[in-house]
Amino acid sequence: MNEITARGMPEVAANLEPYWMPFSHNRYFKRHHERRLLARAEGAYYWTVEGDRLFDCLSGLWCVGLGHAHPRIGAAIKRQFETVDYCPAFQMGYPETFRLADRIARMAPAGLDHVFFVNSGSESVDTALKIALAYHRMKGEAGRVRLIGRERGYHGVGFGGISVGGMVANRKMWPTAQLVGVDHLPHTHNPAQMAFSRGMPNWGAHLADELTRLVALHDASTIAAVIVEPMQGSAGVVVPPVGYLEKLREICTKHGILLIFDEVITGFGRMGAAFGAERFGVTPDMITFAKSVNNGVIPLGGVIVRKEIYEAFMTGPEHSVEFFHGYTYSGHPMAVAAAHATLDLVEEEGVFARVRELEPVLEDAMHSLKGEPGVIDIRNCGLAAAIDLEPIPDKPGVRAIKVFEEALRRGQLPRFTGDTIAVGPPFIATPQEIGKMADDLRQAIRATR
Repeated sequence: MNEITARGMPEVAANLEPYWMPFSHNRYFKRHHERRLLARAEGAYYWTVEGDRLFDCLSGLWCVGLGHAHPRIGAAIKRQFETVDYCPAFQMGYPETFRLADRIARMAPAGLDHVFFVNSGSESVDTALKIALAYHRMKGEAGRVRLIGRERGYHGVGFGGISVGGMVANRKMWPTAQLVGVDHLPHTHNPAQMAFSRGMPNWGAHLADELTRLVALHDASTIAAVIVEPMQGSAGVVVPPVGYLEKLREICTKHGILLIFDEVITGFGRMGAAFGAERFGVTPDMITFAKSVNNGVIPLGGVIVRKEIYEAFMTGPEHSVEFFHGYTYSGHPMAVAAAHATLDLVEEEGVFARVRELEPVLEDAMHSLKGEPGVIDIRNCGLAAAIDLEPIPDKPGVRAIKVFEEALRRGQLPRFTGDTIAVGPPFIATPQEIGKMADDLRQAIRATR
């Protein structure tokens, strides 16, 4: 039995073997779990079972922007549990869920004013894809069945999400289970043209013209929607080139194609605005969200759609179900209470403005790592940044693991994927904490050269 026991922390003992960890190297983790089992969290920090404190460099998984164990959010959840712990979402409703939908719609770009609640980013994407296909059918264009994603895109792990997603490892095991008729735009990351860009790179807007080629290849009458992340977080903070998103919007509008922004990472503050759509000045037809909507405390996600999309479904007898889709936990009262508390704090504490103030601090701190051993690219946007490391020959991903483990020893918990180190510090982080994070990453990089 692989058993661990905490030292200097509340008693924790566990057999590690039965848990099949998601997106993890299970065998390696269960042999090398020092400083990787977390015992508690508060503010911008975690504590390990050994008692070491770790700065939360990625806000959990891009979701805990207001910090861990916020007392206002905890109190709201407690009150909700004592009032209504669960309400069926089908044919019944809870007033606070309706109020949250209205609140989110008012935060969204003009024209996006209806919200469908789900439980995760993956569910929000699959829901948006179903809405897109059904919308065209409702409009009498049932031939619009094709969906277009983008290489290196991450849209969750549902079959719809991996179909439009562009990460090979997430797709290759299920080729026959993916949606048919899906195509992909090229990704926008070209280090030869944009390495060490600060913010949006000036090169690459022309890559959006590839959508015109796909329209010519498939014919616009067959294409239902294009889905992209405004800023690709899971791919390693791939920032859109100046003018790129505008071109996608223009082409989609011209050909009657719906444009979906996957804002599971960029929504509710990460870009210094309510949504990346606002930050980049481009309004899509749908926005998917999750993560930061309620500080990652209880699973909650959703899709925001244009009024005309919603109204296309509102036909036939009013006693009939218009859209046969939903989840047992859609608009769950506990998750909704956490979201209201989170959005209260976002408004009262001026979180979006704070993120905009911290953005240049993070930019300068991370770009100070240029020239460190093996650093081949650095990029940033909003309160997010990434470092690409030169891979060890014949051992892809190992260098990033080594830097990650060295960072843990120095009190930092970043994210690694492939040979990329990504950071997205909490909105409550101080400039000093961001500076220390970069300095500790510097030492970790030097220790593994």
